[in-house]
Amino acid sequence: MRLYAVVLSLALAAAVSGASLAAKAPAKPATKPAPAPAAWTVDKAASRLGFHAAMNDAAFDGVFRKWDATIAFDPANLAASHVAAVVETGSAITGDPTRDEALPTADWFFVQKFPKASFVAKSFKALGPNRYEADGELTIRGVTRPAVLPFNLTIVGKVAKMDGQLVIDRTLFGVGQGQWKSGDAVKTHVHRQGHAVDW
Repeated sequence: MRLYAVVLSLALAAAVSGASLAAKAPAKPATKPAPAPAAWTVDKAASRLGFHAAMNDAAFDGVFRKWDATIAFDPANLAASHVAAVVETGSAITGDPTRDEALPTADWFFVQKFPKASFVAKSFKALGPNRYEADGELTIRGVTRPAVLPFNLTIVGKVAKMDGQLVIDRTLFGVGQGQWKSGDAVKTHVHRQGHAVDW
């Protein structure tokens, strides 16, 4: 089995938890601080975390049914923005009994020992209009590696849409043991959509 792509489709609702209290301004402020990023919550009913893969050269799609994400992002305040996503690897299904029985085993996700995978963004960079890059760490099967996720983000009023793709070598995380140990790339595609309060 070769895993090629993971597709994440999120609907997000953003809300700032209460109005910020104004601190006493210094006599001569050098610059006005940027507002804190909006805290987004995931609308699970309208969201999807899926993957695209192949077994014996036959392509197929699957989905992770259980996952969550903590998101605080503001294009005007990238320094304070942060994202952390957690996936329950045992929730992966493809609709094929043979594949679905293989994915949780020690050869693949080893769910019994490593029930969760995660991505934590450490910093963000603007690449151009509506284009960004999240520099973070990806953890699978207890192995943590640096990962860079380029993505597009558009915000219209209170609706935000995000798309990105991350390519990794699954063998660096021990995903695919035994006869599946030969390397191939995993492409992670991210799509987020949701609502936000104005920043």
